[in-house]
Amino acid sequence: MSFNLDNIPSQKGKIAIVTGANSGLGKEITIGLAKKEFKVIMACRNQSKAESAKAEVLSKVNSADIEIMLLNLNSLKSVRNFATTFAEKYDSLDLLIENAGIMIPPLAKTEDGFESQMGVNYFSHFLLTNLLYPILNKTEGARIATTSSLAHERGRIDFDNLNAEKSYSKIGAYGQSKLACLLFAYELKRRLEKAGSNVIAVSSHPGVSKTNLFTNIPIDCSIPYGATSTQYLRTHLNMLPYQHCTQP
Repeated sequence: MSFNLDNIPSQKGKIAIVTGANSGLGKEITIGLAKKEFKVIMACRNQSKAESAKAEVLSKVNSADIEIMLLNLNSLKSVRNFATTFAEKYDSLDLLIENAGIMIPPLAKTEDGFESQMGVNYFSHFLLTNLLYPILNKTEGARIATTSSLAHERGRIDFDNLNAEKSYSKIGAYGQSKLACLLFAYELKRRLEKAGSNVIAVSSHPGVSKTNLFTNIPIDCSIPYGATSTQYLRTHLNMLPYQHCTQP
């Protein structure tokens, strides 16, 4: 795959939401979109960290048009509040980039009682997509980008133990959440096409990069490359519903 961000023309006037935009791939994606003159909504749970990330983005792209909106994917109430706040301010949305996620943490539950990986990685993004869909649907060429992982290949949706009531496998729960994300993207694509919607649904495995996602695993990989493959999916027009991007 040959791709360079410089090949993309200015996207001035378009709006993008990036979840988890204050660190790792989310921050690199934000920088890339800002360079292409997107208005970027940084959807983050921590105001202080988001402000620091915003300052870093502005230091690299001084013309960046960036706004912080608080979003805690550990809470469905926060997701609803975010969607309401966005809808009150904007009547179009070109890109919904569902980047935020957690990986193999100790067993924990979200505010709503979901196993944390399934809740944060999938359920909250599922709700966010549904709440923002009316705005996406009236925006020409809008797209929804779901972040999956090669871990989906080992994933299995265990409906009898969806919230880890019986047992908990860190890796198993992560694979389950990423399989759910990928299945959602495929089914969303199918339903959008059937409905004749102009919204495009895509999904990607952005590669392996050293980000906060690997808090529980030591790893050494570069962040920008993973972000580049993600940006490709978000902006390239001739895209399969799921693409595994590997470094040339």
